[in-house]
Amino acid sequence: MSAPAPWRRATASLPAPLAVVDLDAFEANARDLLARAQGTPIRVASKSLRVRGLLERVLDQPGFAGVMGFSLAEALWLVEHGATDVLLGYPTVDRAALARLVTDPRARAAITLMVDDVAQVALIERALTRAGSPEGPPVQVCLDIDAGLRLGPLHVGPRRSPVRTVADALALARACERTGRLRVRGVMFYEGQVAGVNEAGPTGPVVRAMKAASLAQLRRRRSEVVAALTDALGRDLLVNGGGTGSVGDTVADPTITEVTAGSGLYCPTLFDHYRAFRPRPAAFFGLDVVRSPAPGIATAFGGGYVASGPTGADRLPRPLGGGRLLATEGAGEVQTPVRFRSGATPAVGDRVWFRHAKAGEMMERFDTVHLVRGDTLEETLPTYRGESRTFG
Repeated sequence: MSAPAPWRRATASLPAPLAVVDLDAFEANARDLLARAQGTPIRVASKSLRVRGLLERVLDQPGFAGVMGFSLAEALWLVEHGATDVLLGYPTVDRAALARLVTDPRARAAITLMVDDVAQVALIERALTRAGSPEGPPVQVCLDIDAGLRLGPLHVGPRRSPVRTVADALALARACERTGRLRVRGVMFYEGQVAGVNEAGPTGPVVRAMKAASLAQLRRRRSEVVAALTDALGRDLLVNGGGTGSVGDTVADPTITEVTAGSGLYCPTLFDHYRAFRPRPAAFFGLDVVRSPAPGIATAFGGGYVASGPTGADRLPRPLGGGRLLATEGAGEVQTPVRFRSGATPAVGDRVWFRHAKAGEMMERFDTVHLVRGDTLEETLPTYRGESRTFG
């Protein structure tokens, strides 16, 4: 996107740094996700949005169903605001939040905890015991099953769950249901090595081969684990998988009952090189130029919004309009110098727009986000931070 931001005029009077979401692109990305899901419900990853109003806007659309949260405290807060189905994507050891969950029947019905270790199960049981085993539905849990690719001793994929085999899954399920106070609702297989790895550069063919091998191995193993658990528990299970980069591949497995996606709504720079879909950048931030230290360089205020993950240039924000960060400074804590082509350098007081490398992390830097459509500002929403909520 090298053309000037179409919302420049609509946001000209707003102070920077500021965040915007292009609604035309956001809605097109949502339609693309639905098309790739082919009727399989999409659970929205809240960490990839971190704006409650946008989360609710997406969930109002048919085809999107439920939230994948990243914190139990966050899940409790979302339920307070009307959410009815929040699946945690990660285990919790937040004892205070567990105490709130077990004493709130509505929260117990709406929230599903993620577990991959009997130590986590013991914490939930302990919270129930300390609360006097209050009345209410069983605490719902989901088993996180390792979805990495194994090639002999080599493991390819996120280091998440220690639960991998049928025997592992059955043992954990028995530990969960031992007292009758917990109920296994389903299983999750997150194939991050497929969903979250782009195919750019000379390693693209190798990455695509790795993804194909991973999907084939996972499809066999997922079917075995789900069949064994269904037989042992005597009921159908929720089976969650996928991510923005693998929605179409994941739903091809008939074992899957839902997929998770979130980053595909904003389409940050880490999703620019996927063959499975055409990303439409939807989330941006603007910084004002405060100095011009040398010809061809404009220095903007703020901008040190570096994404998590392995340290590298791909985790830095990317300027629009043909600008590039200086290798010796990158994105700065308080100021960010940007080099431009001759004759294209913004002047002091001009605004420079950037894209973040990851999705929801950008919103942790802003109290509000401005929803724009073309050159019209339609609405301004508080982010999680703007609602005085930070969850990690």
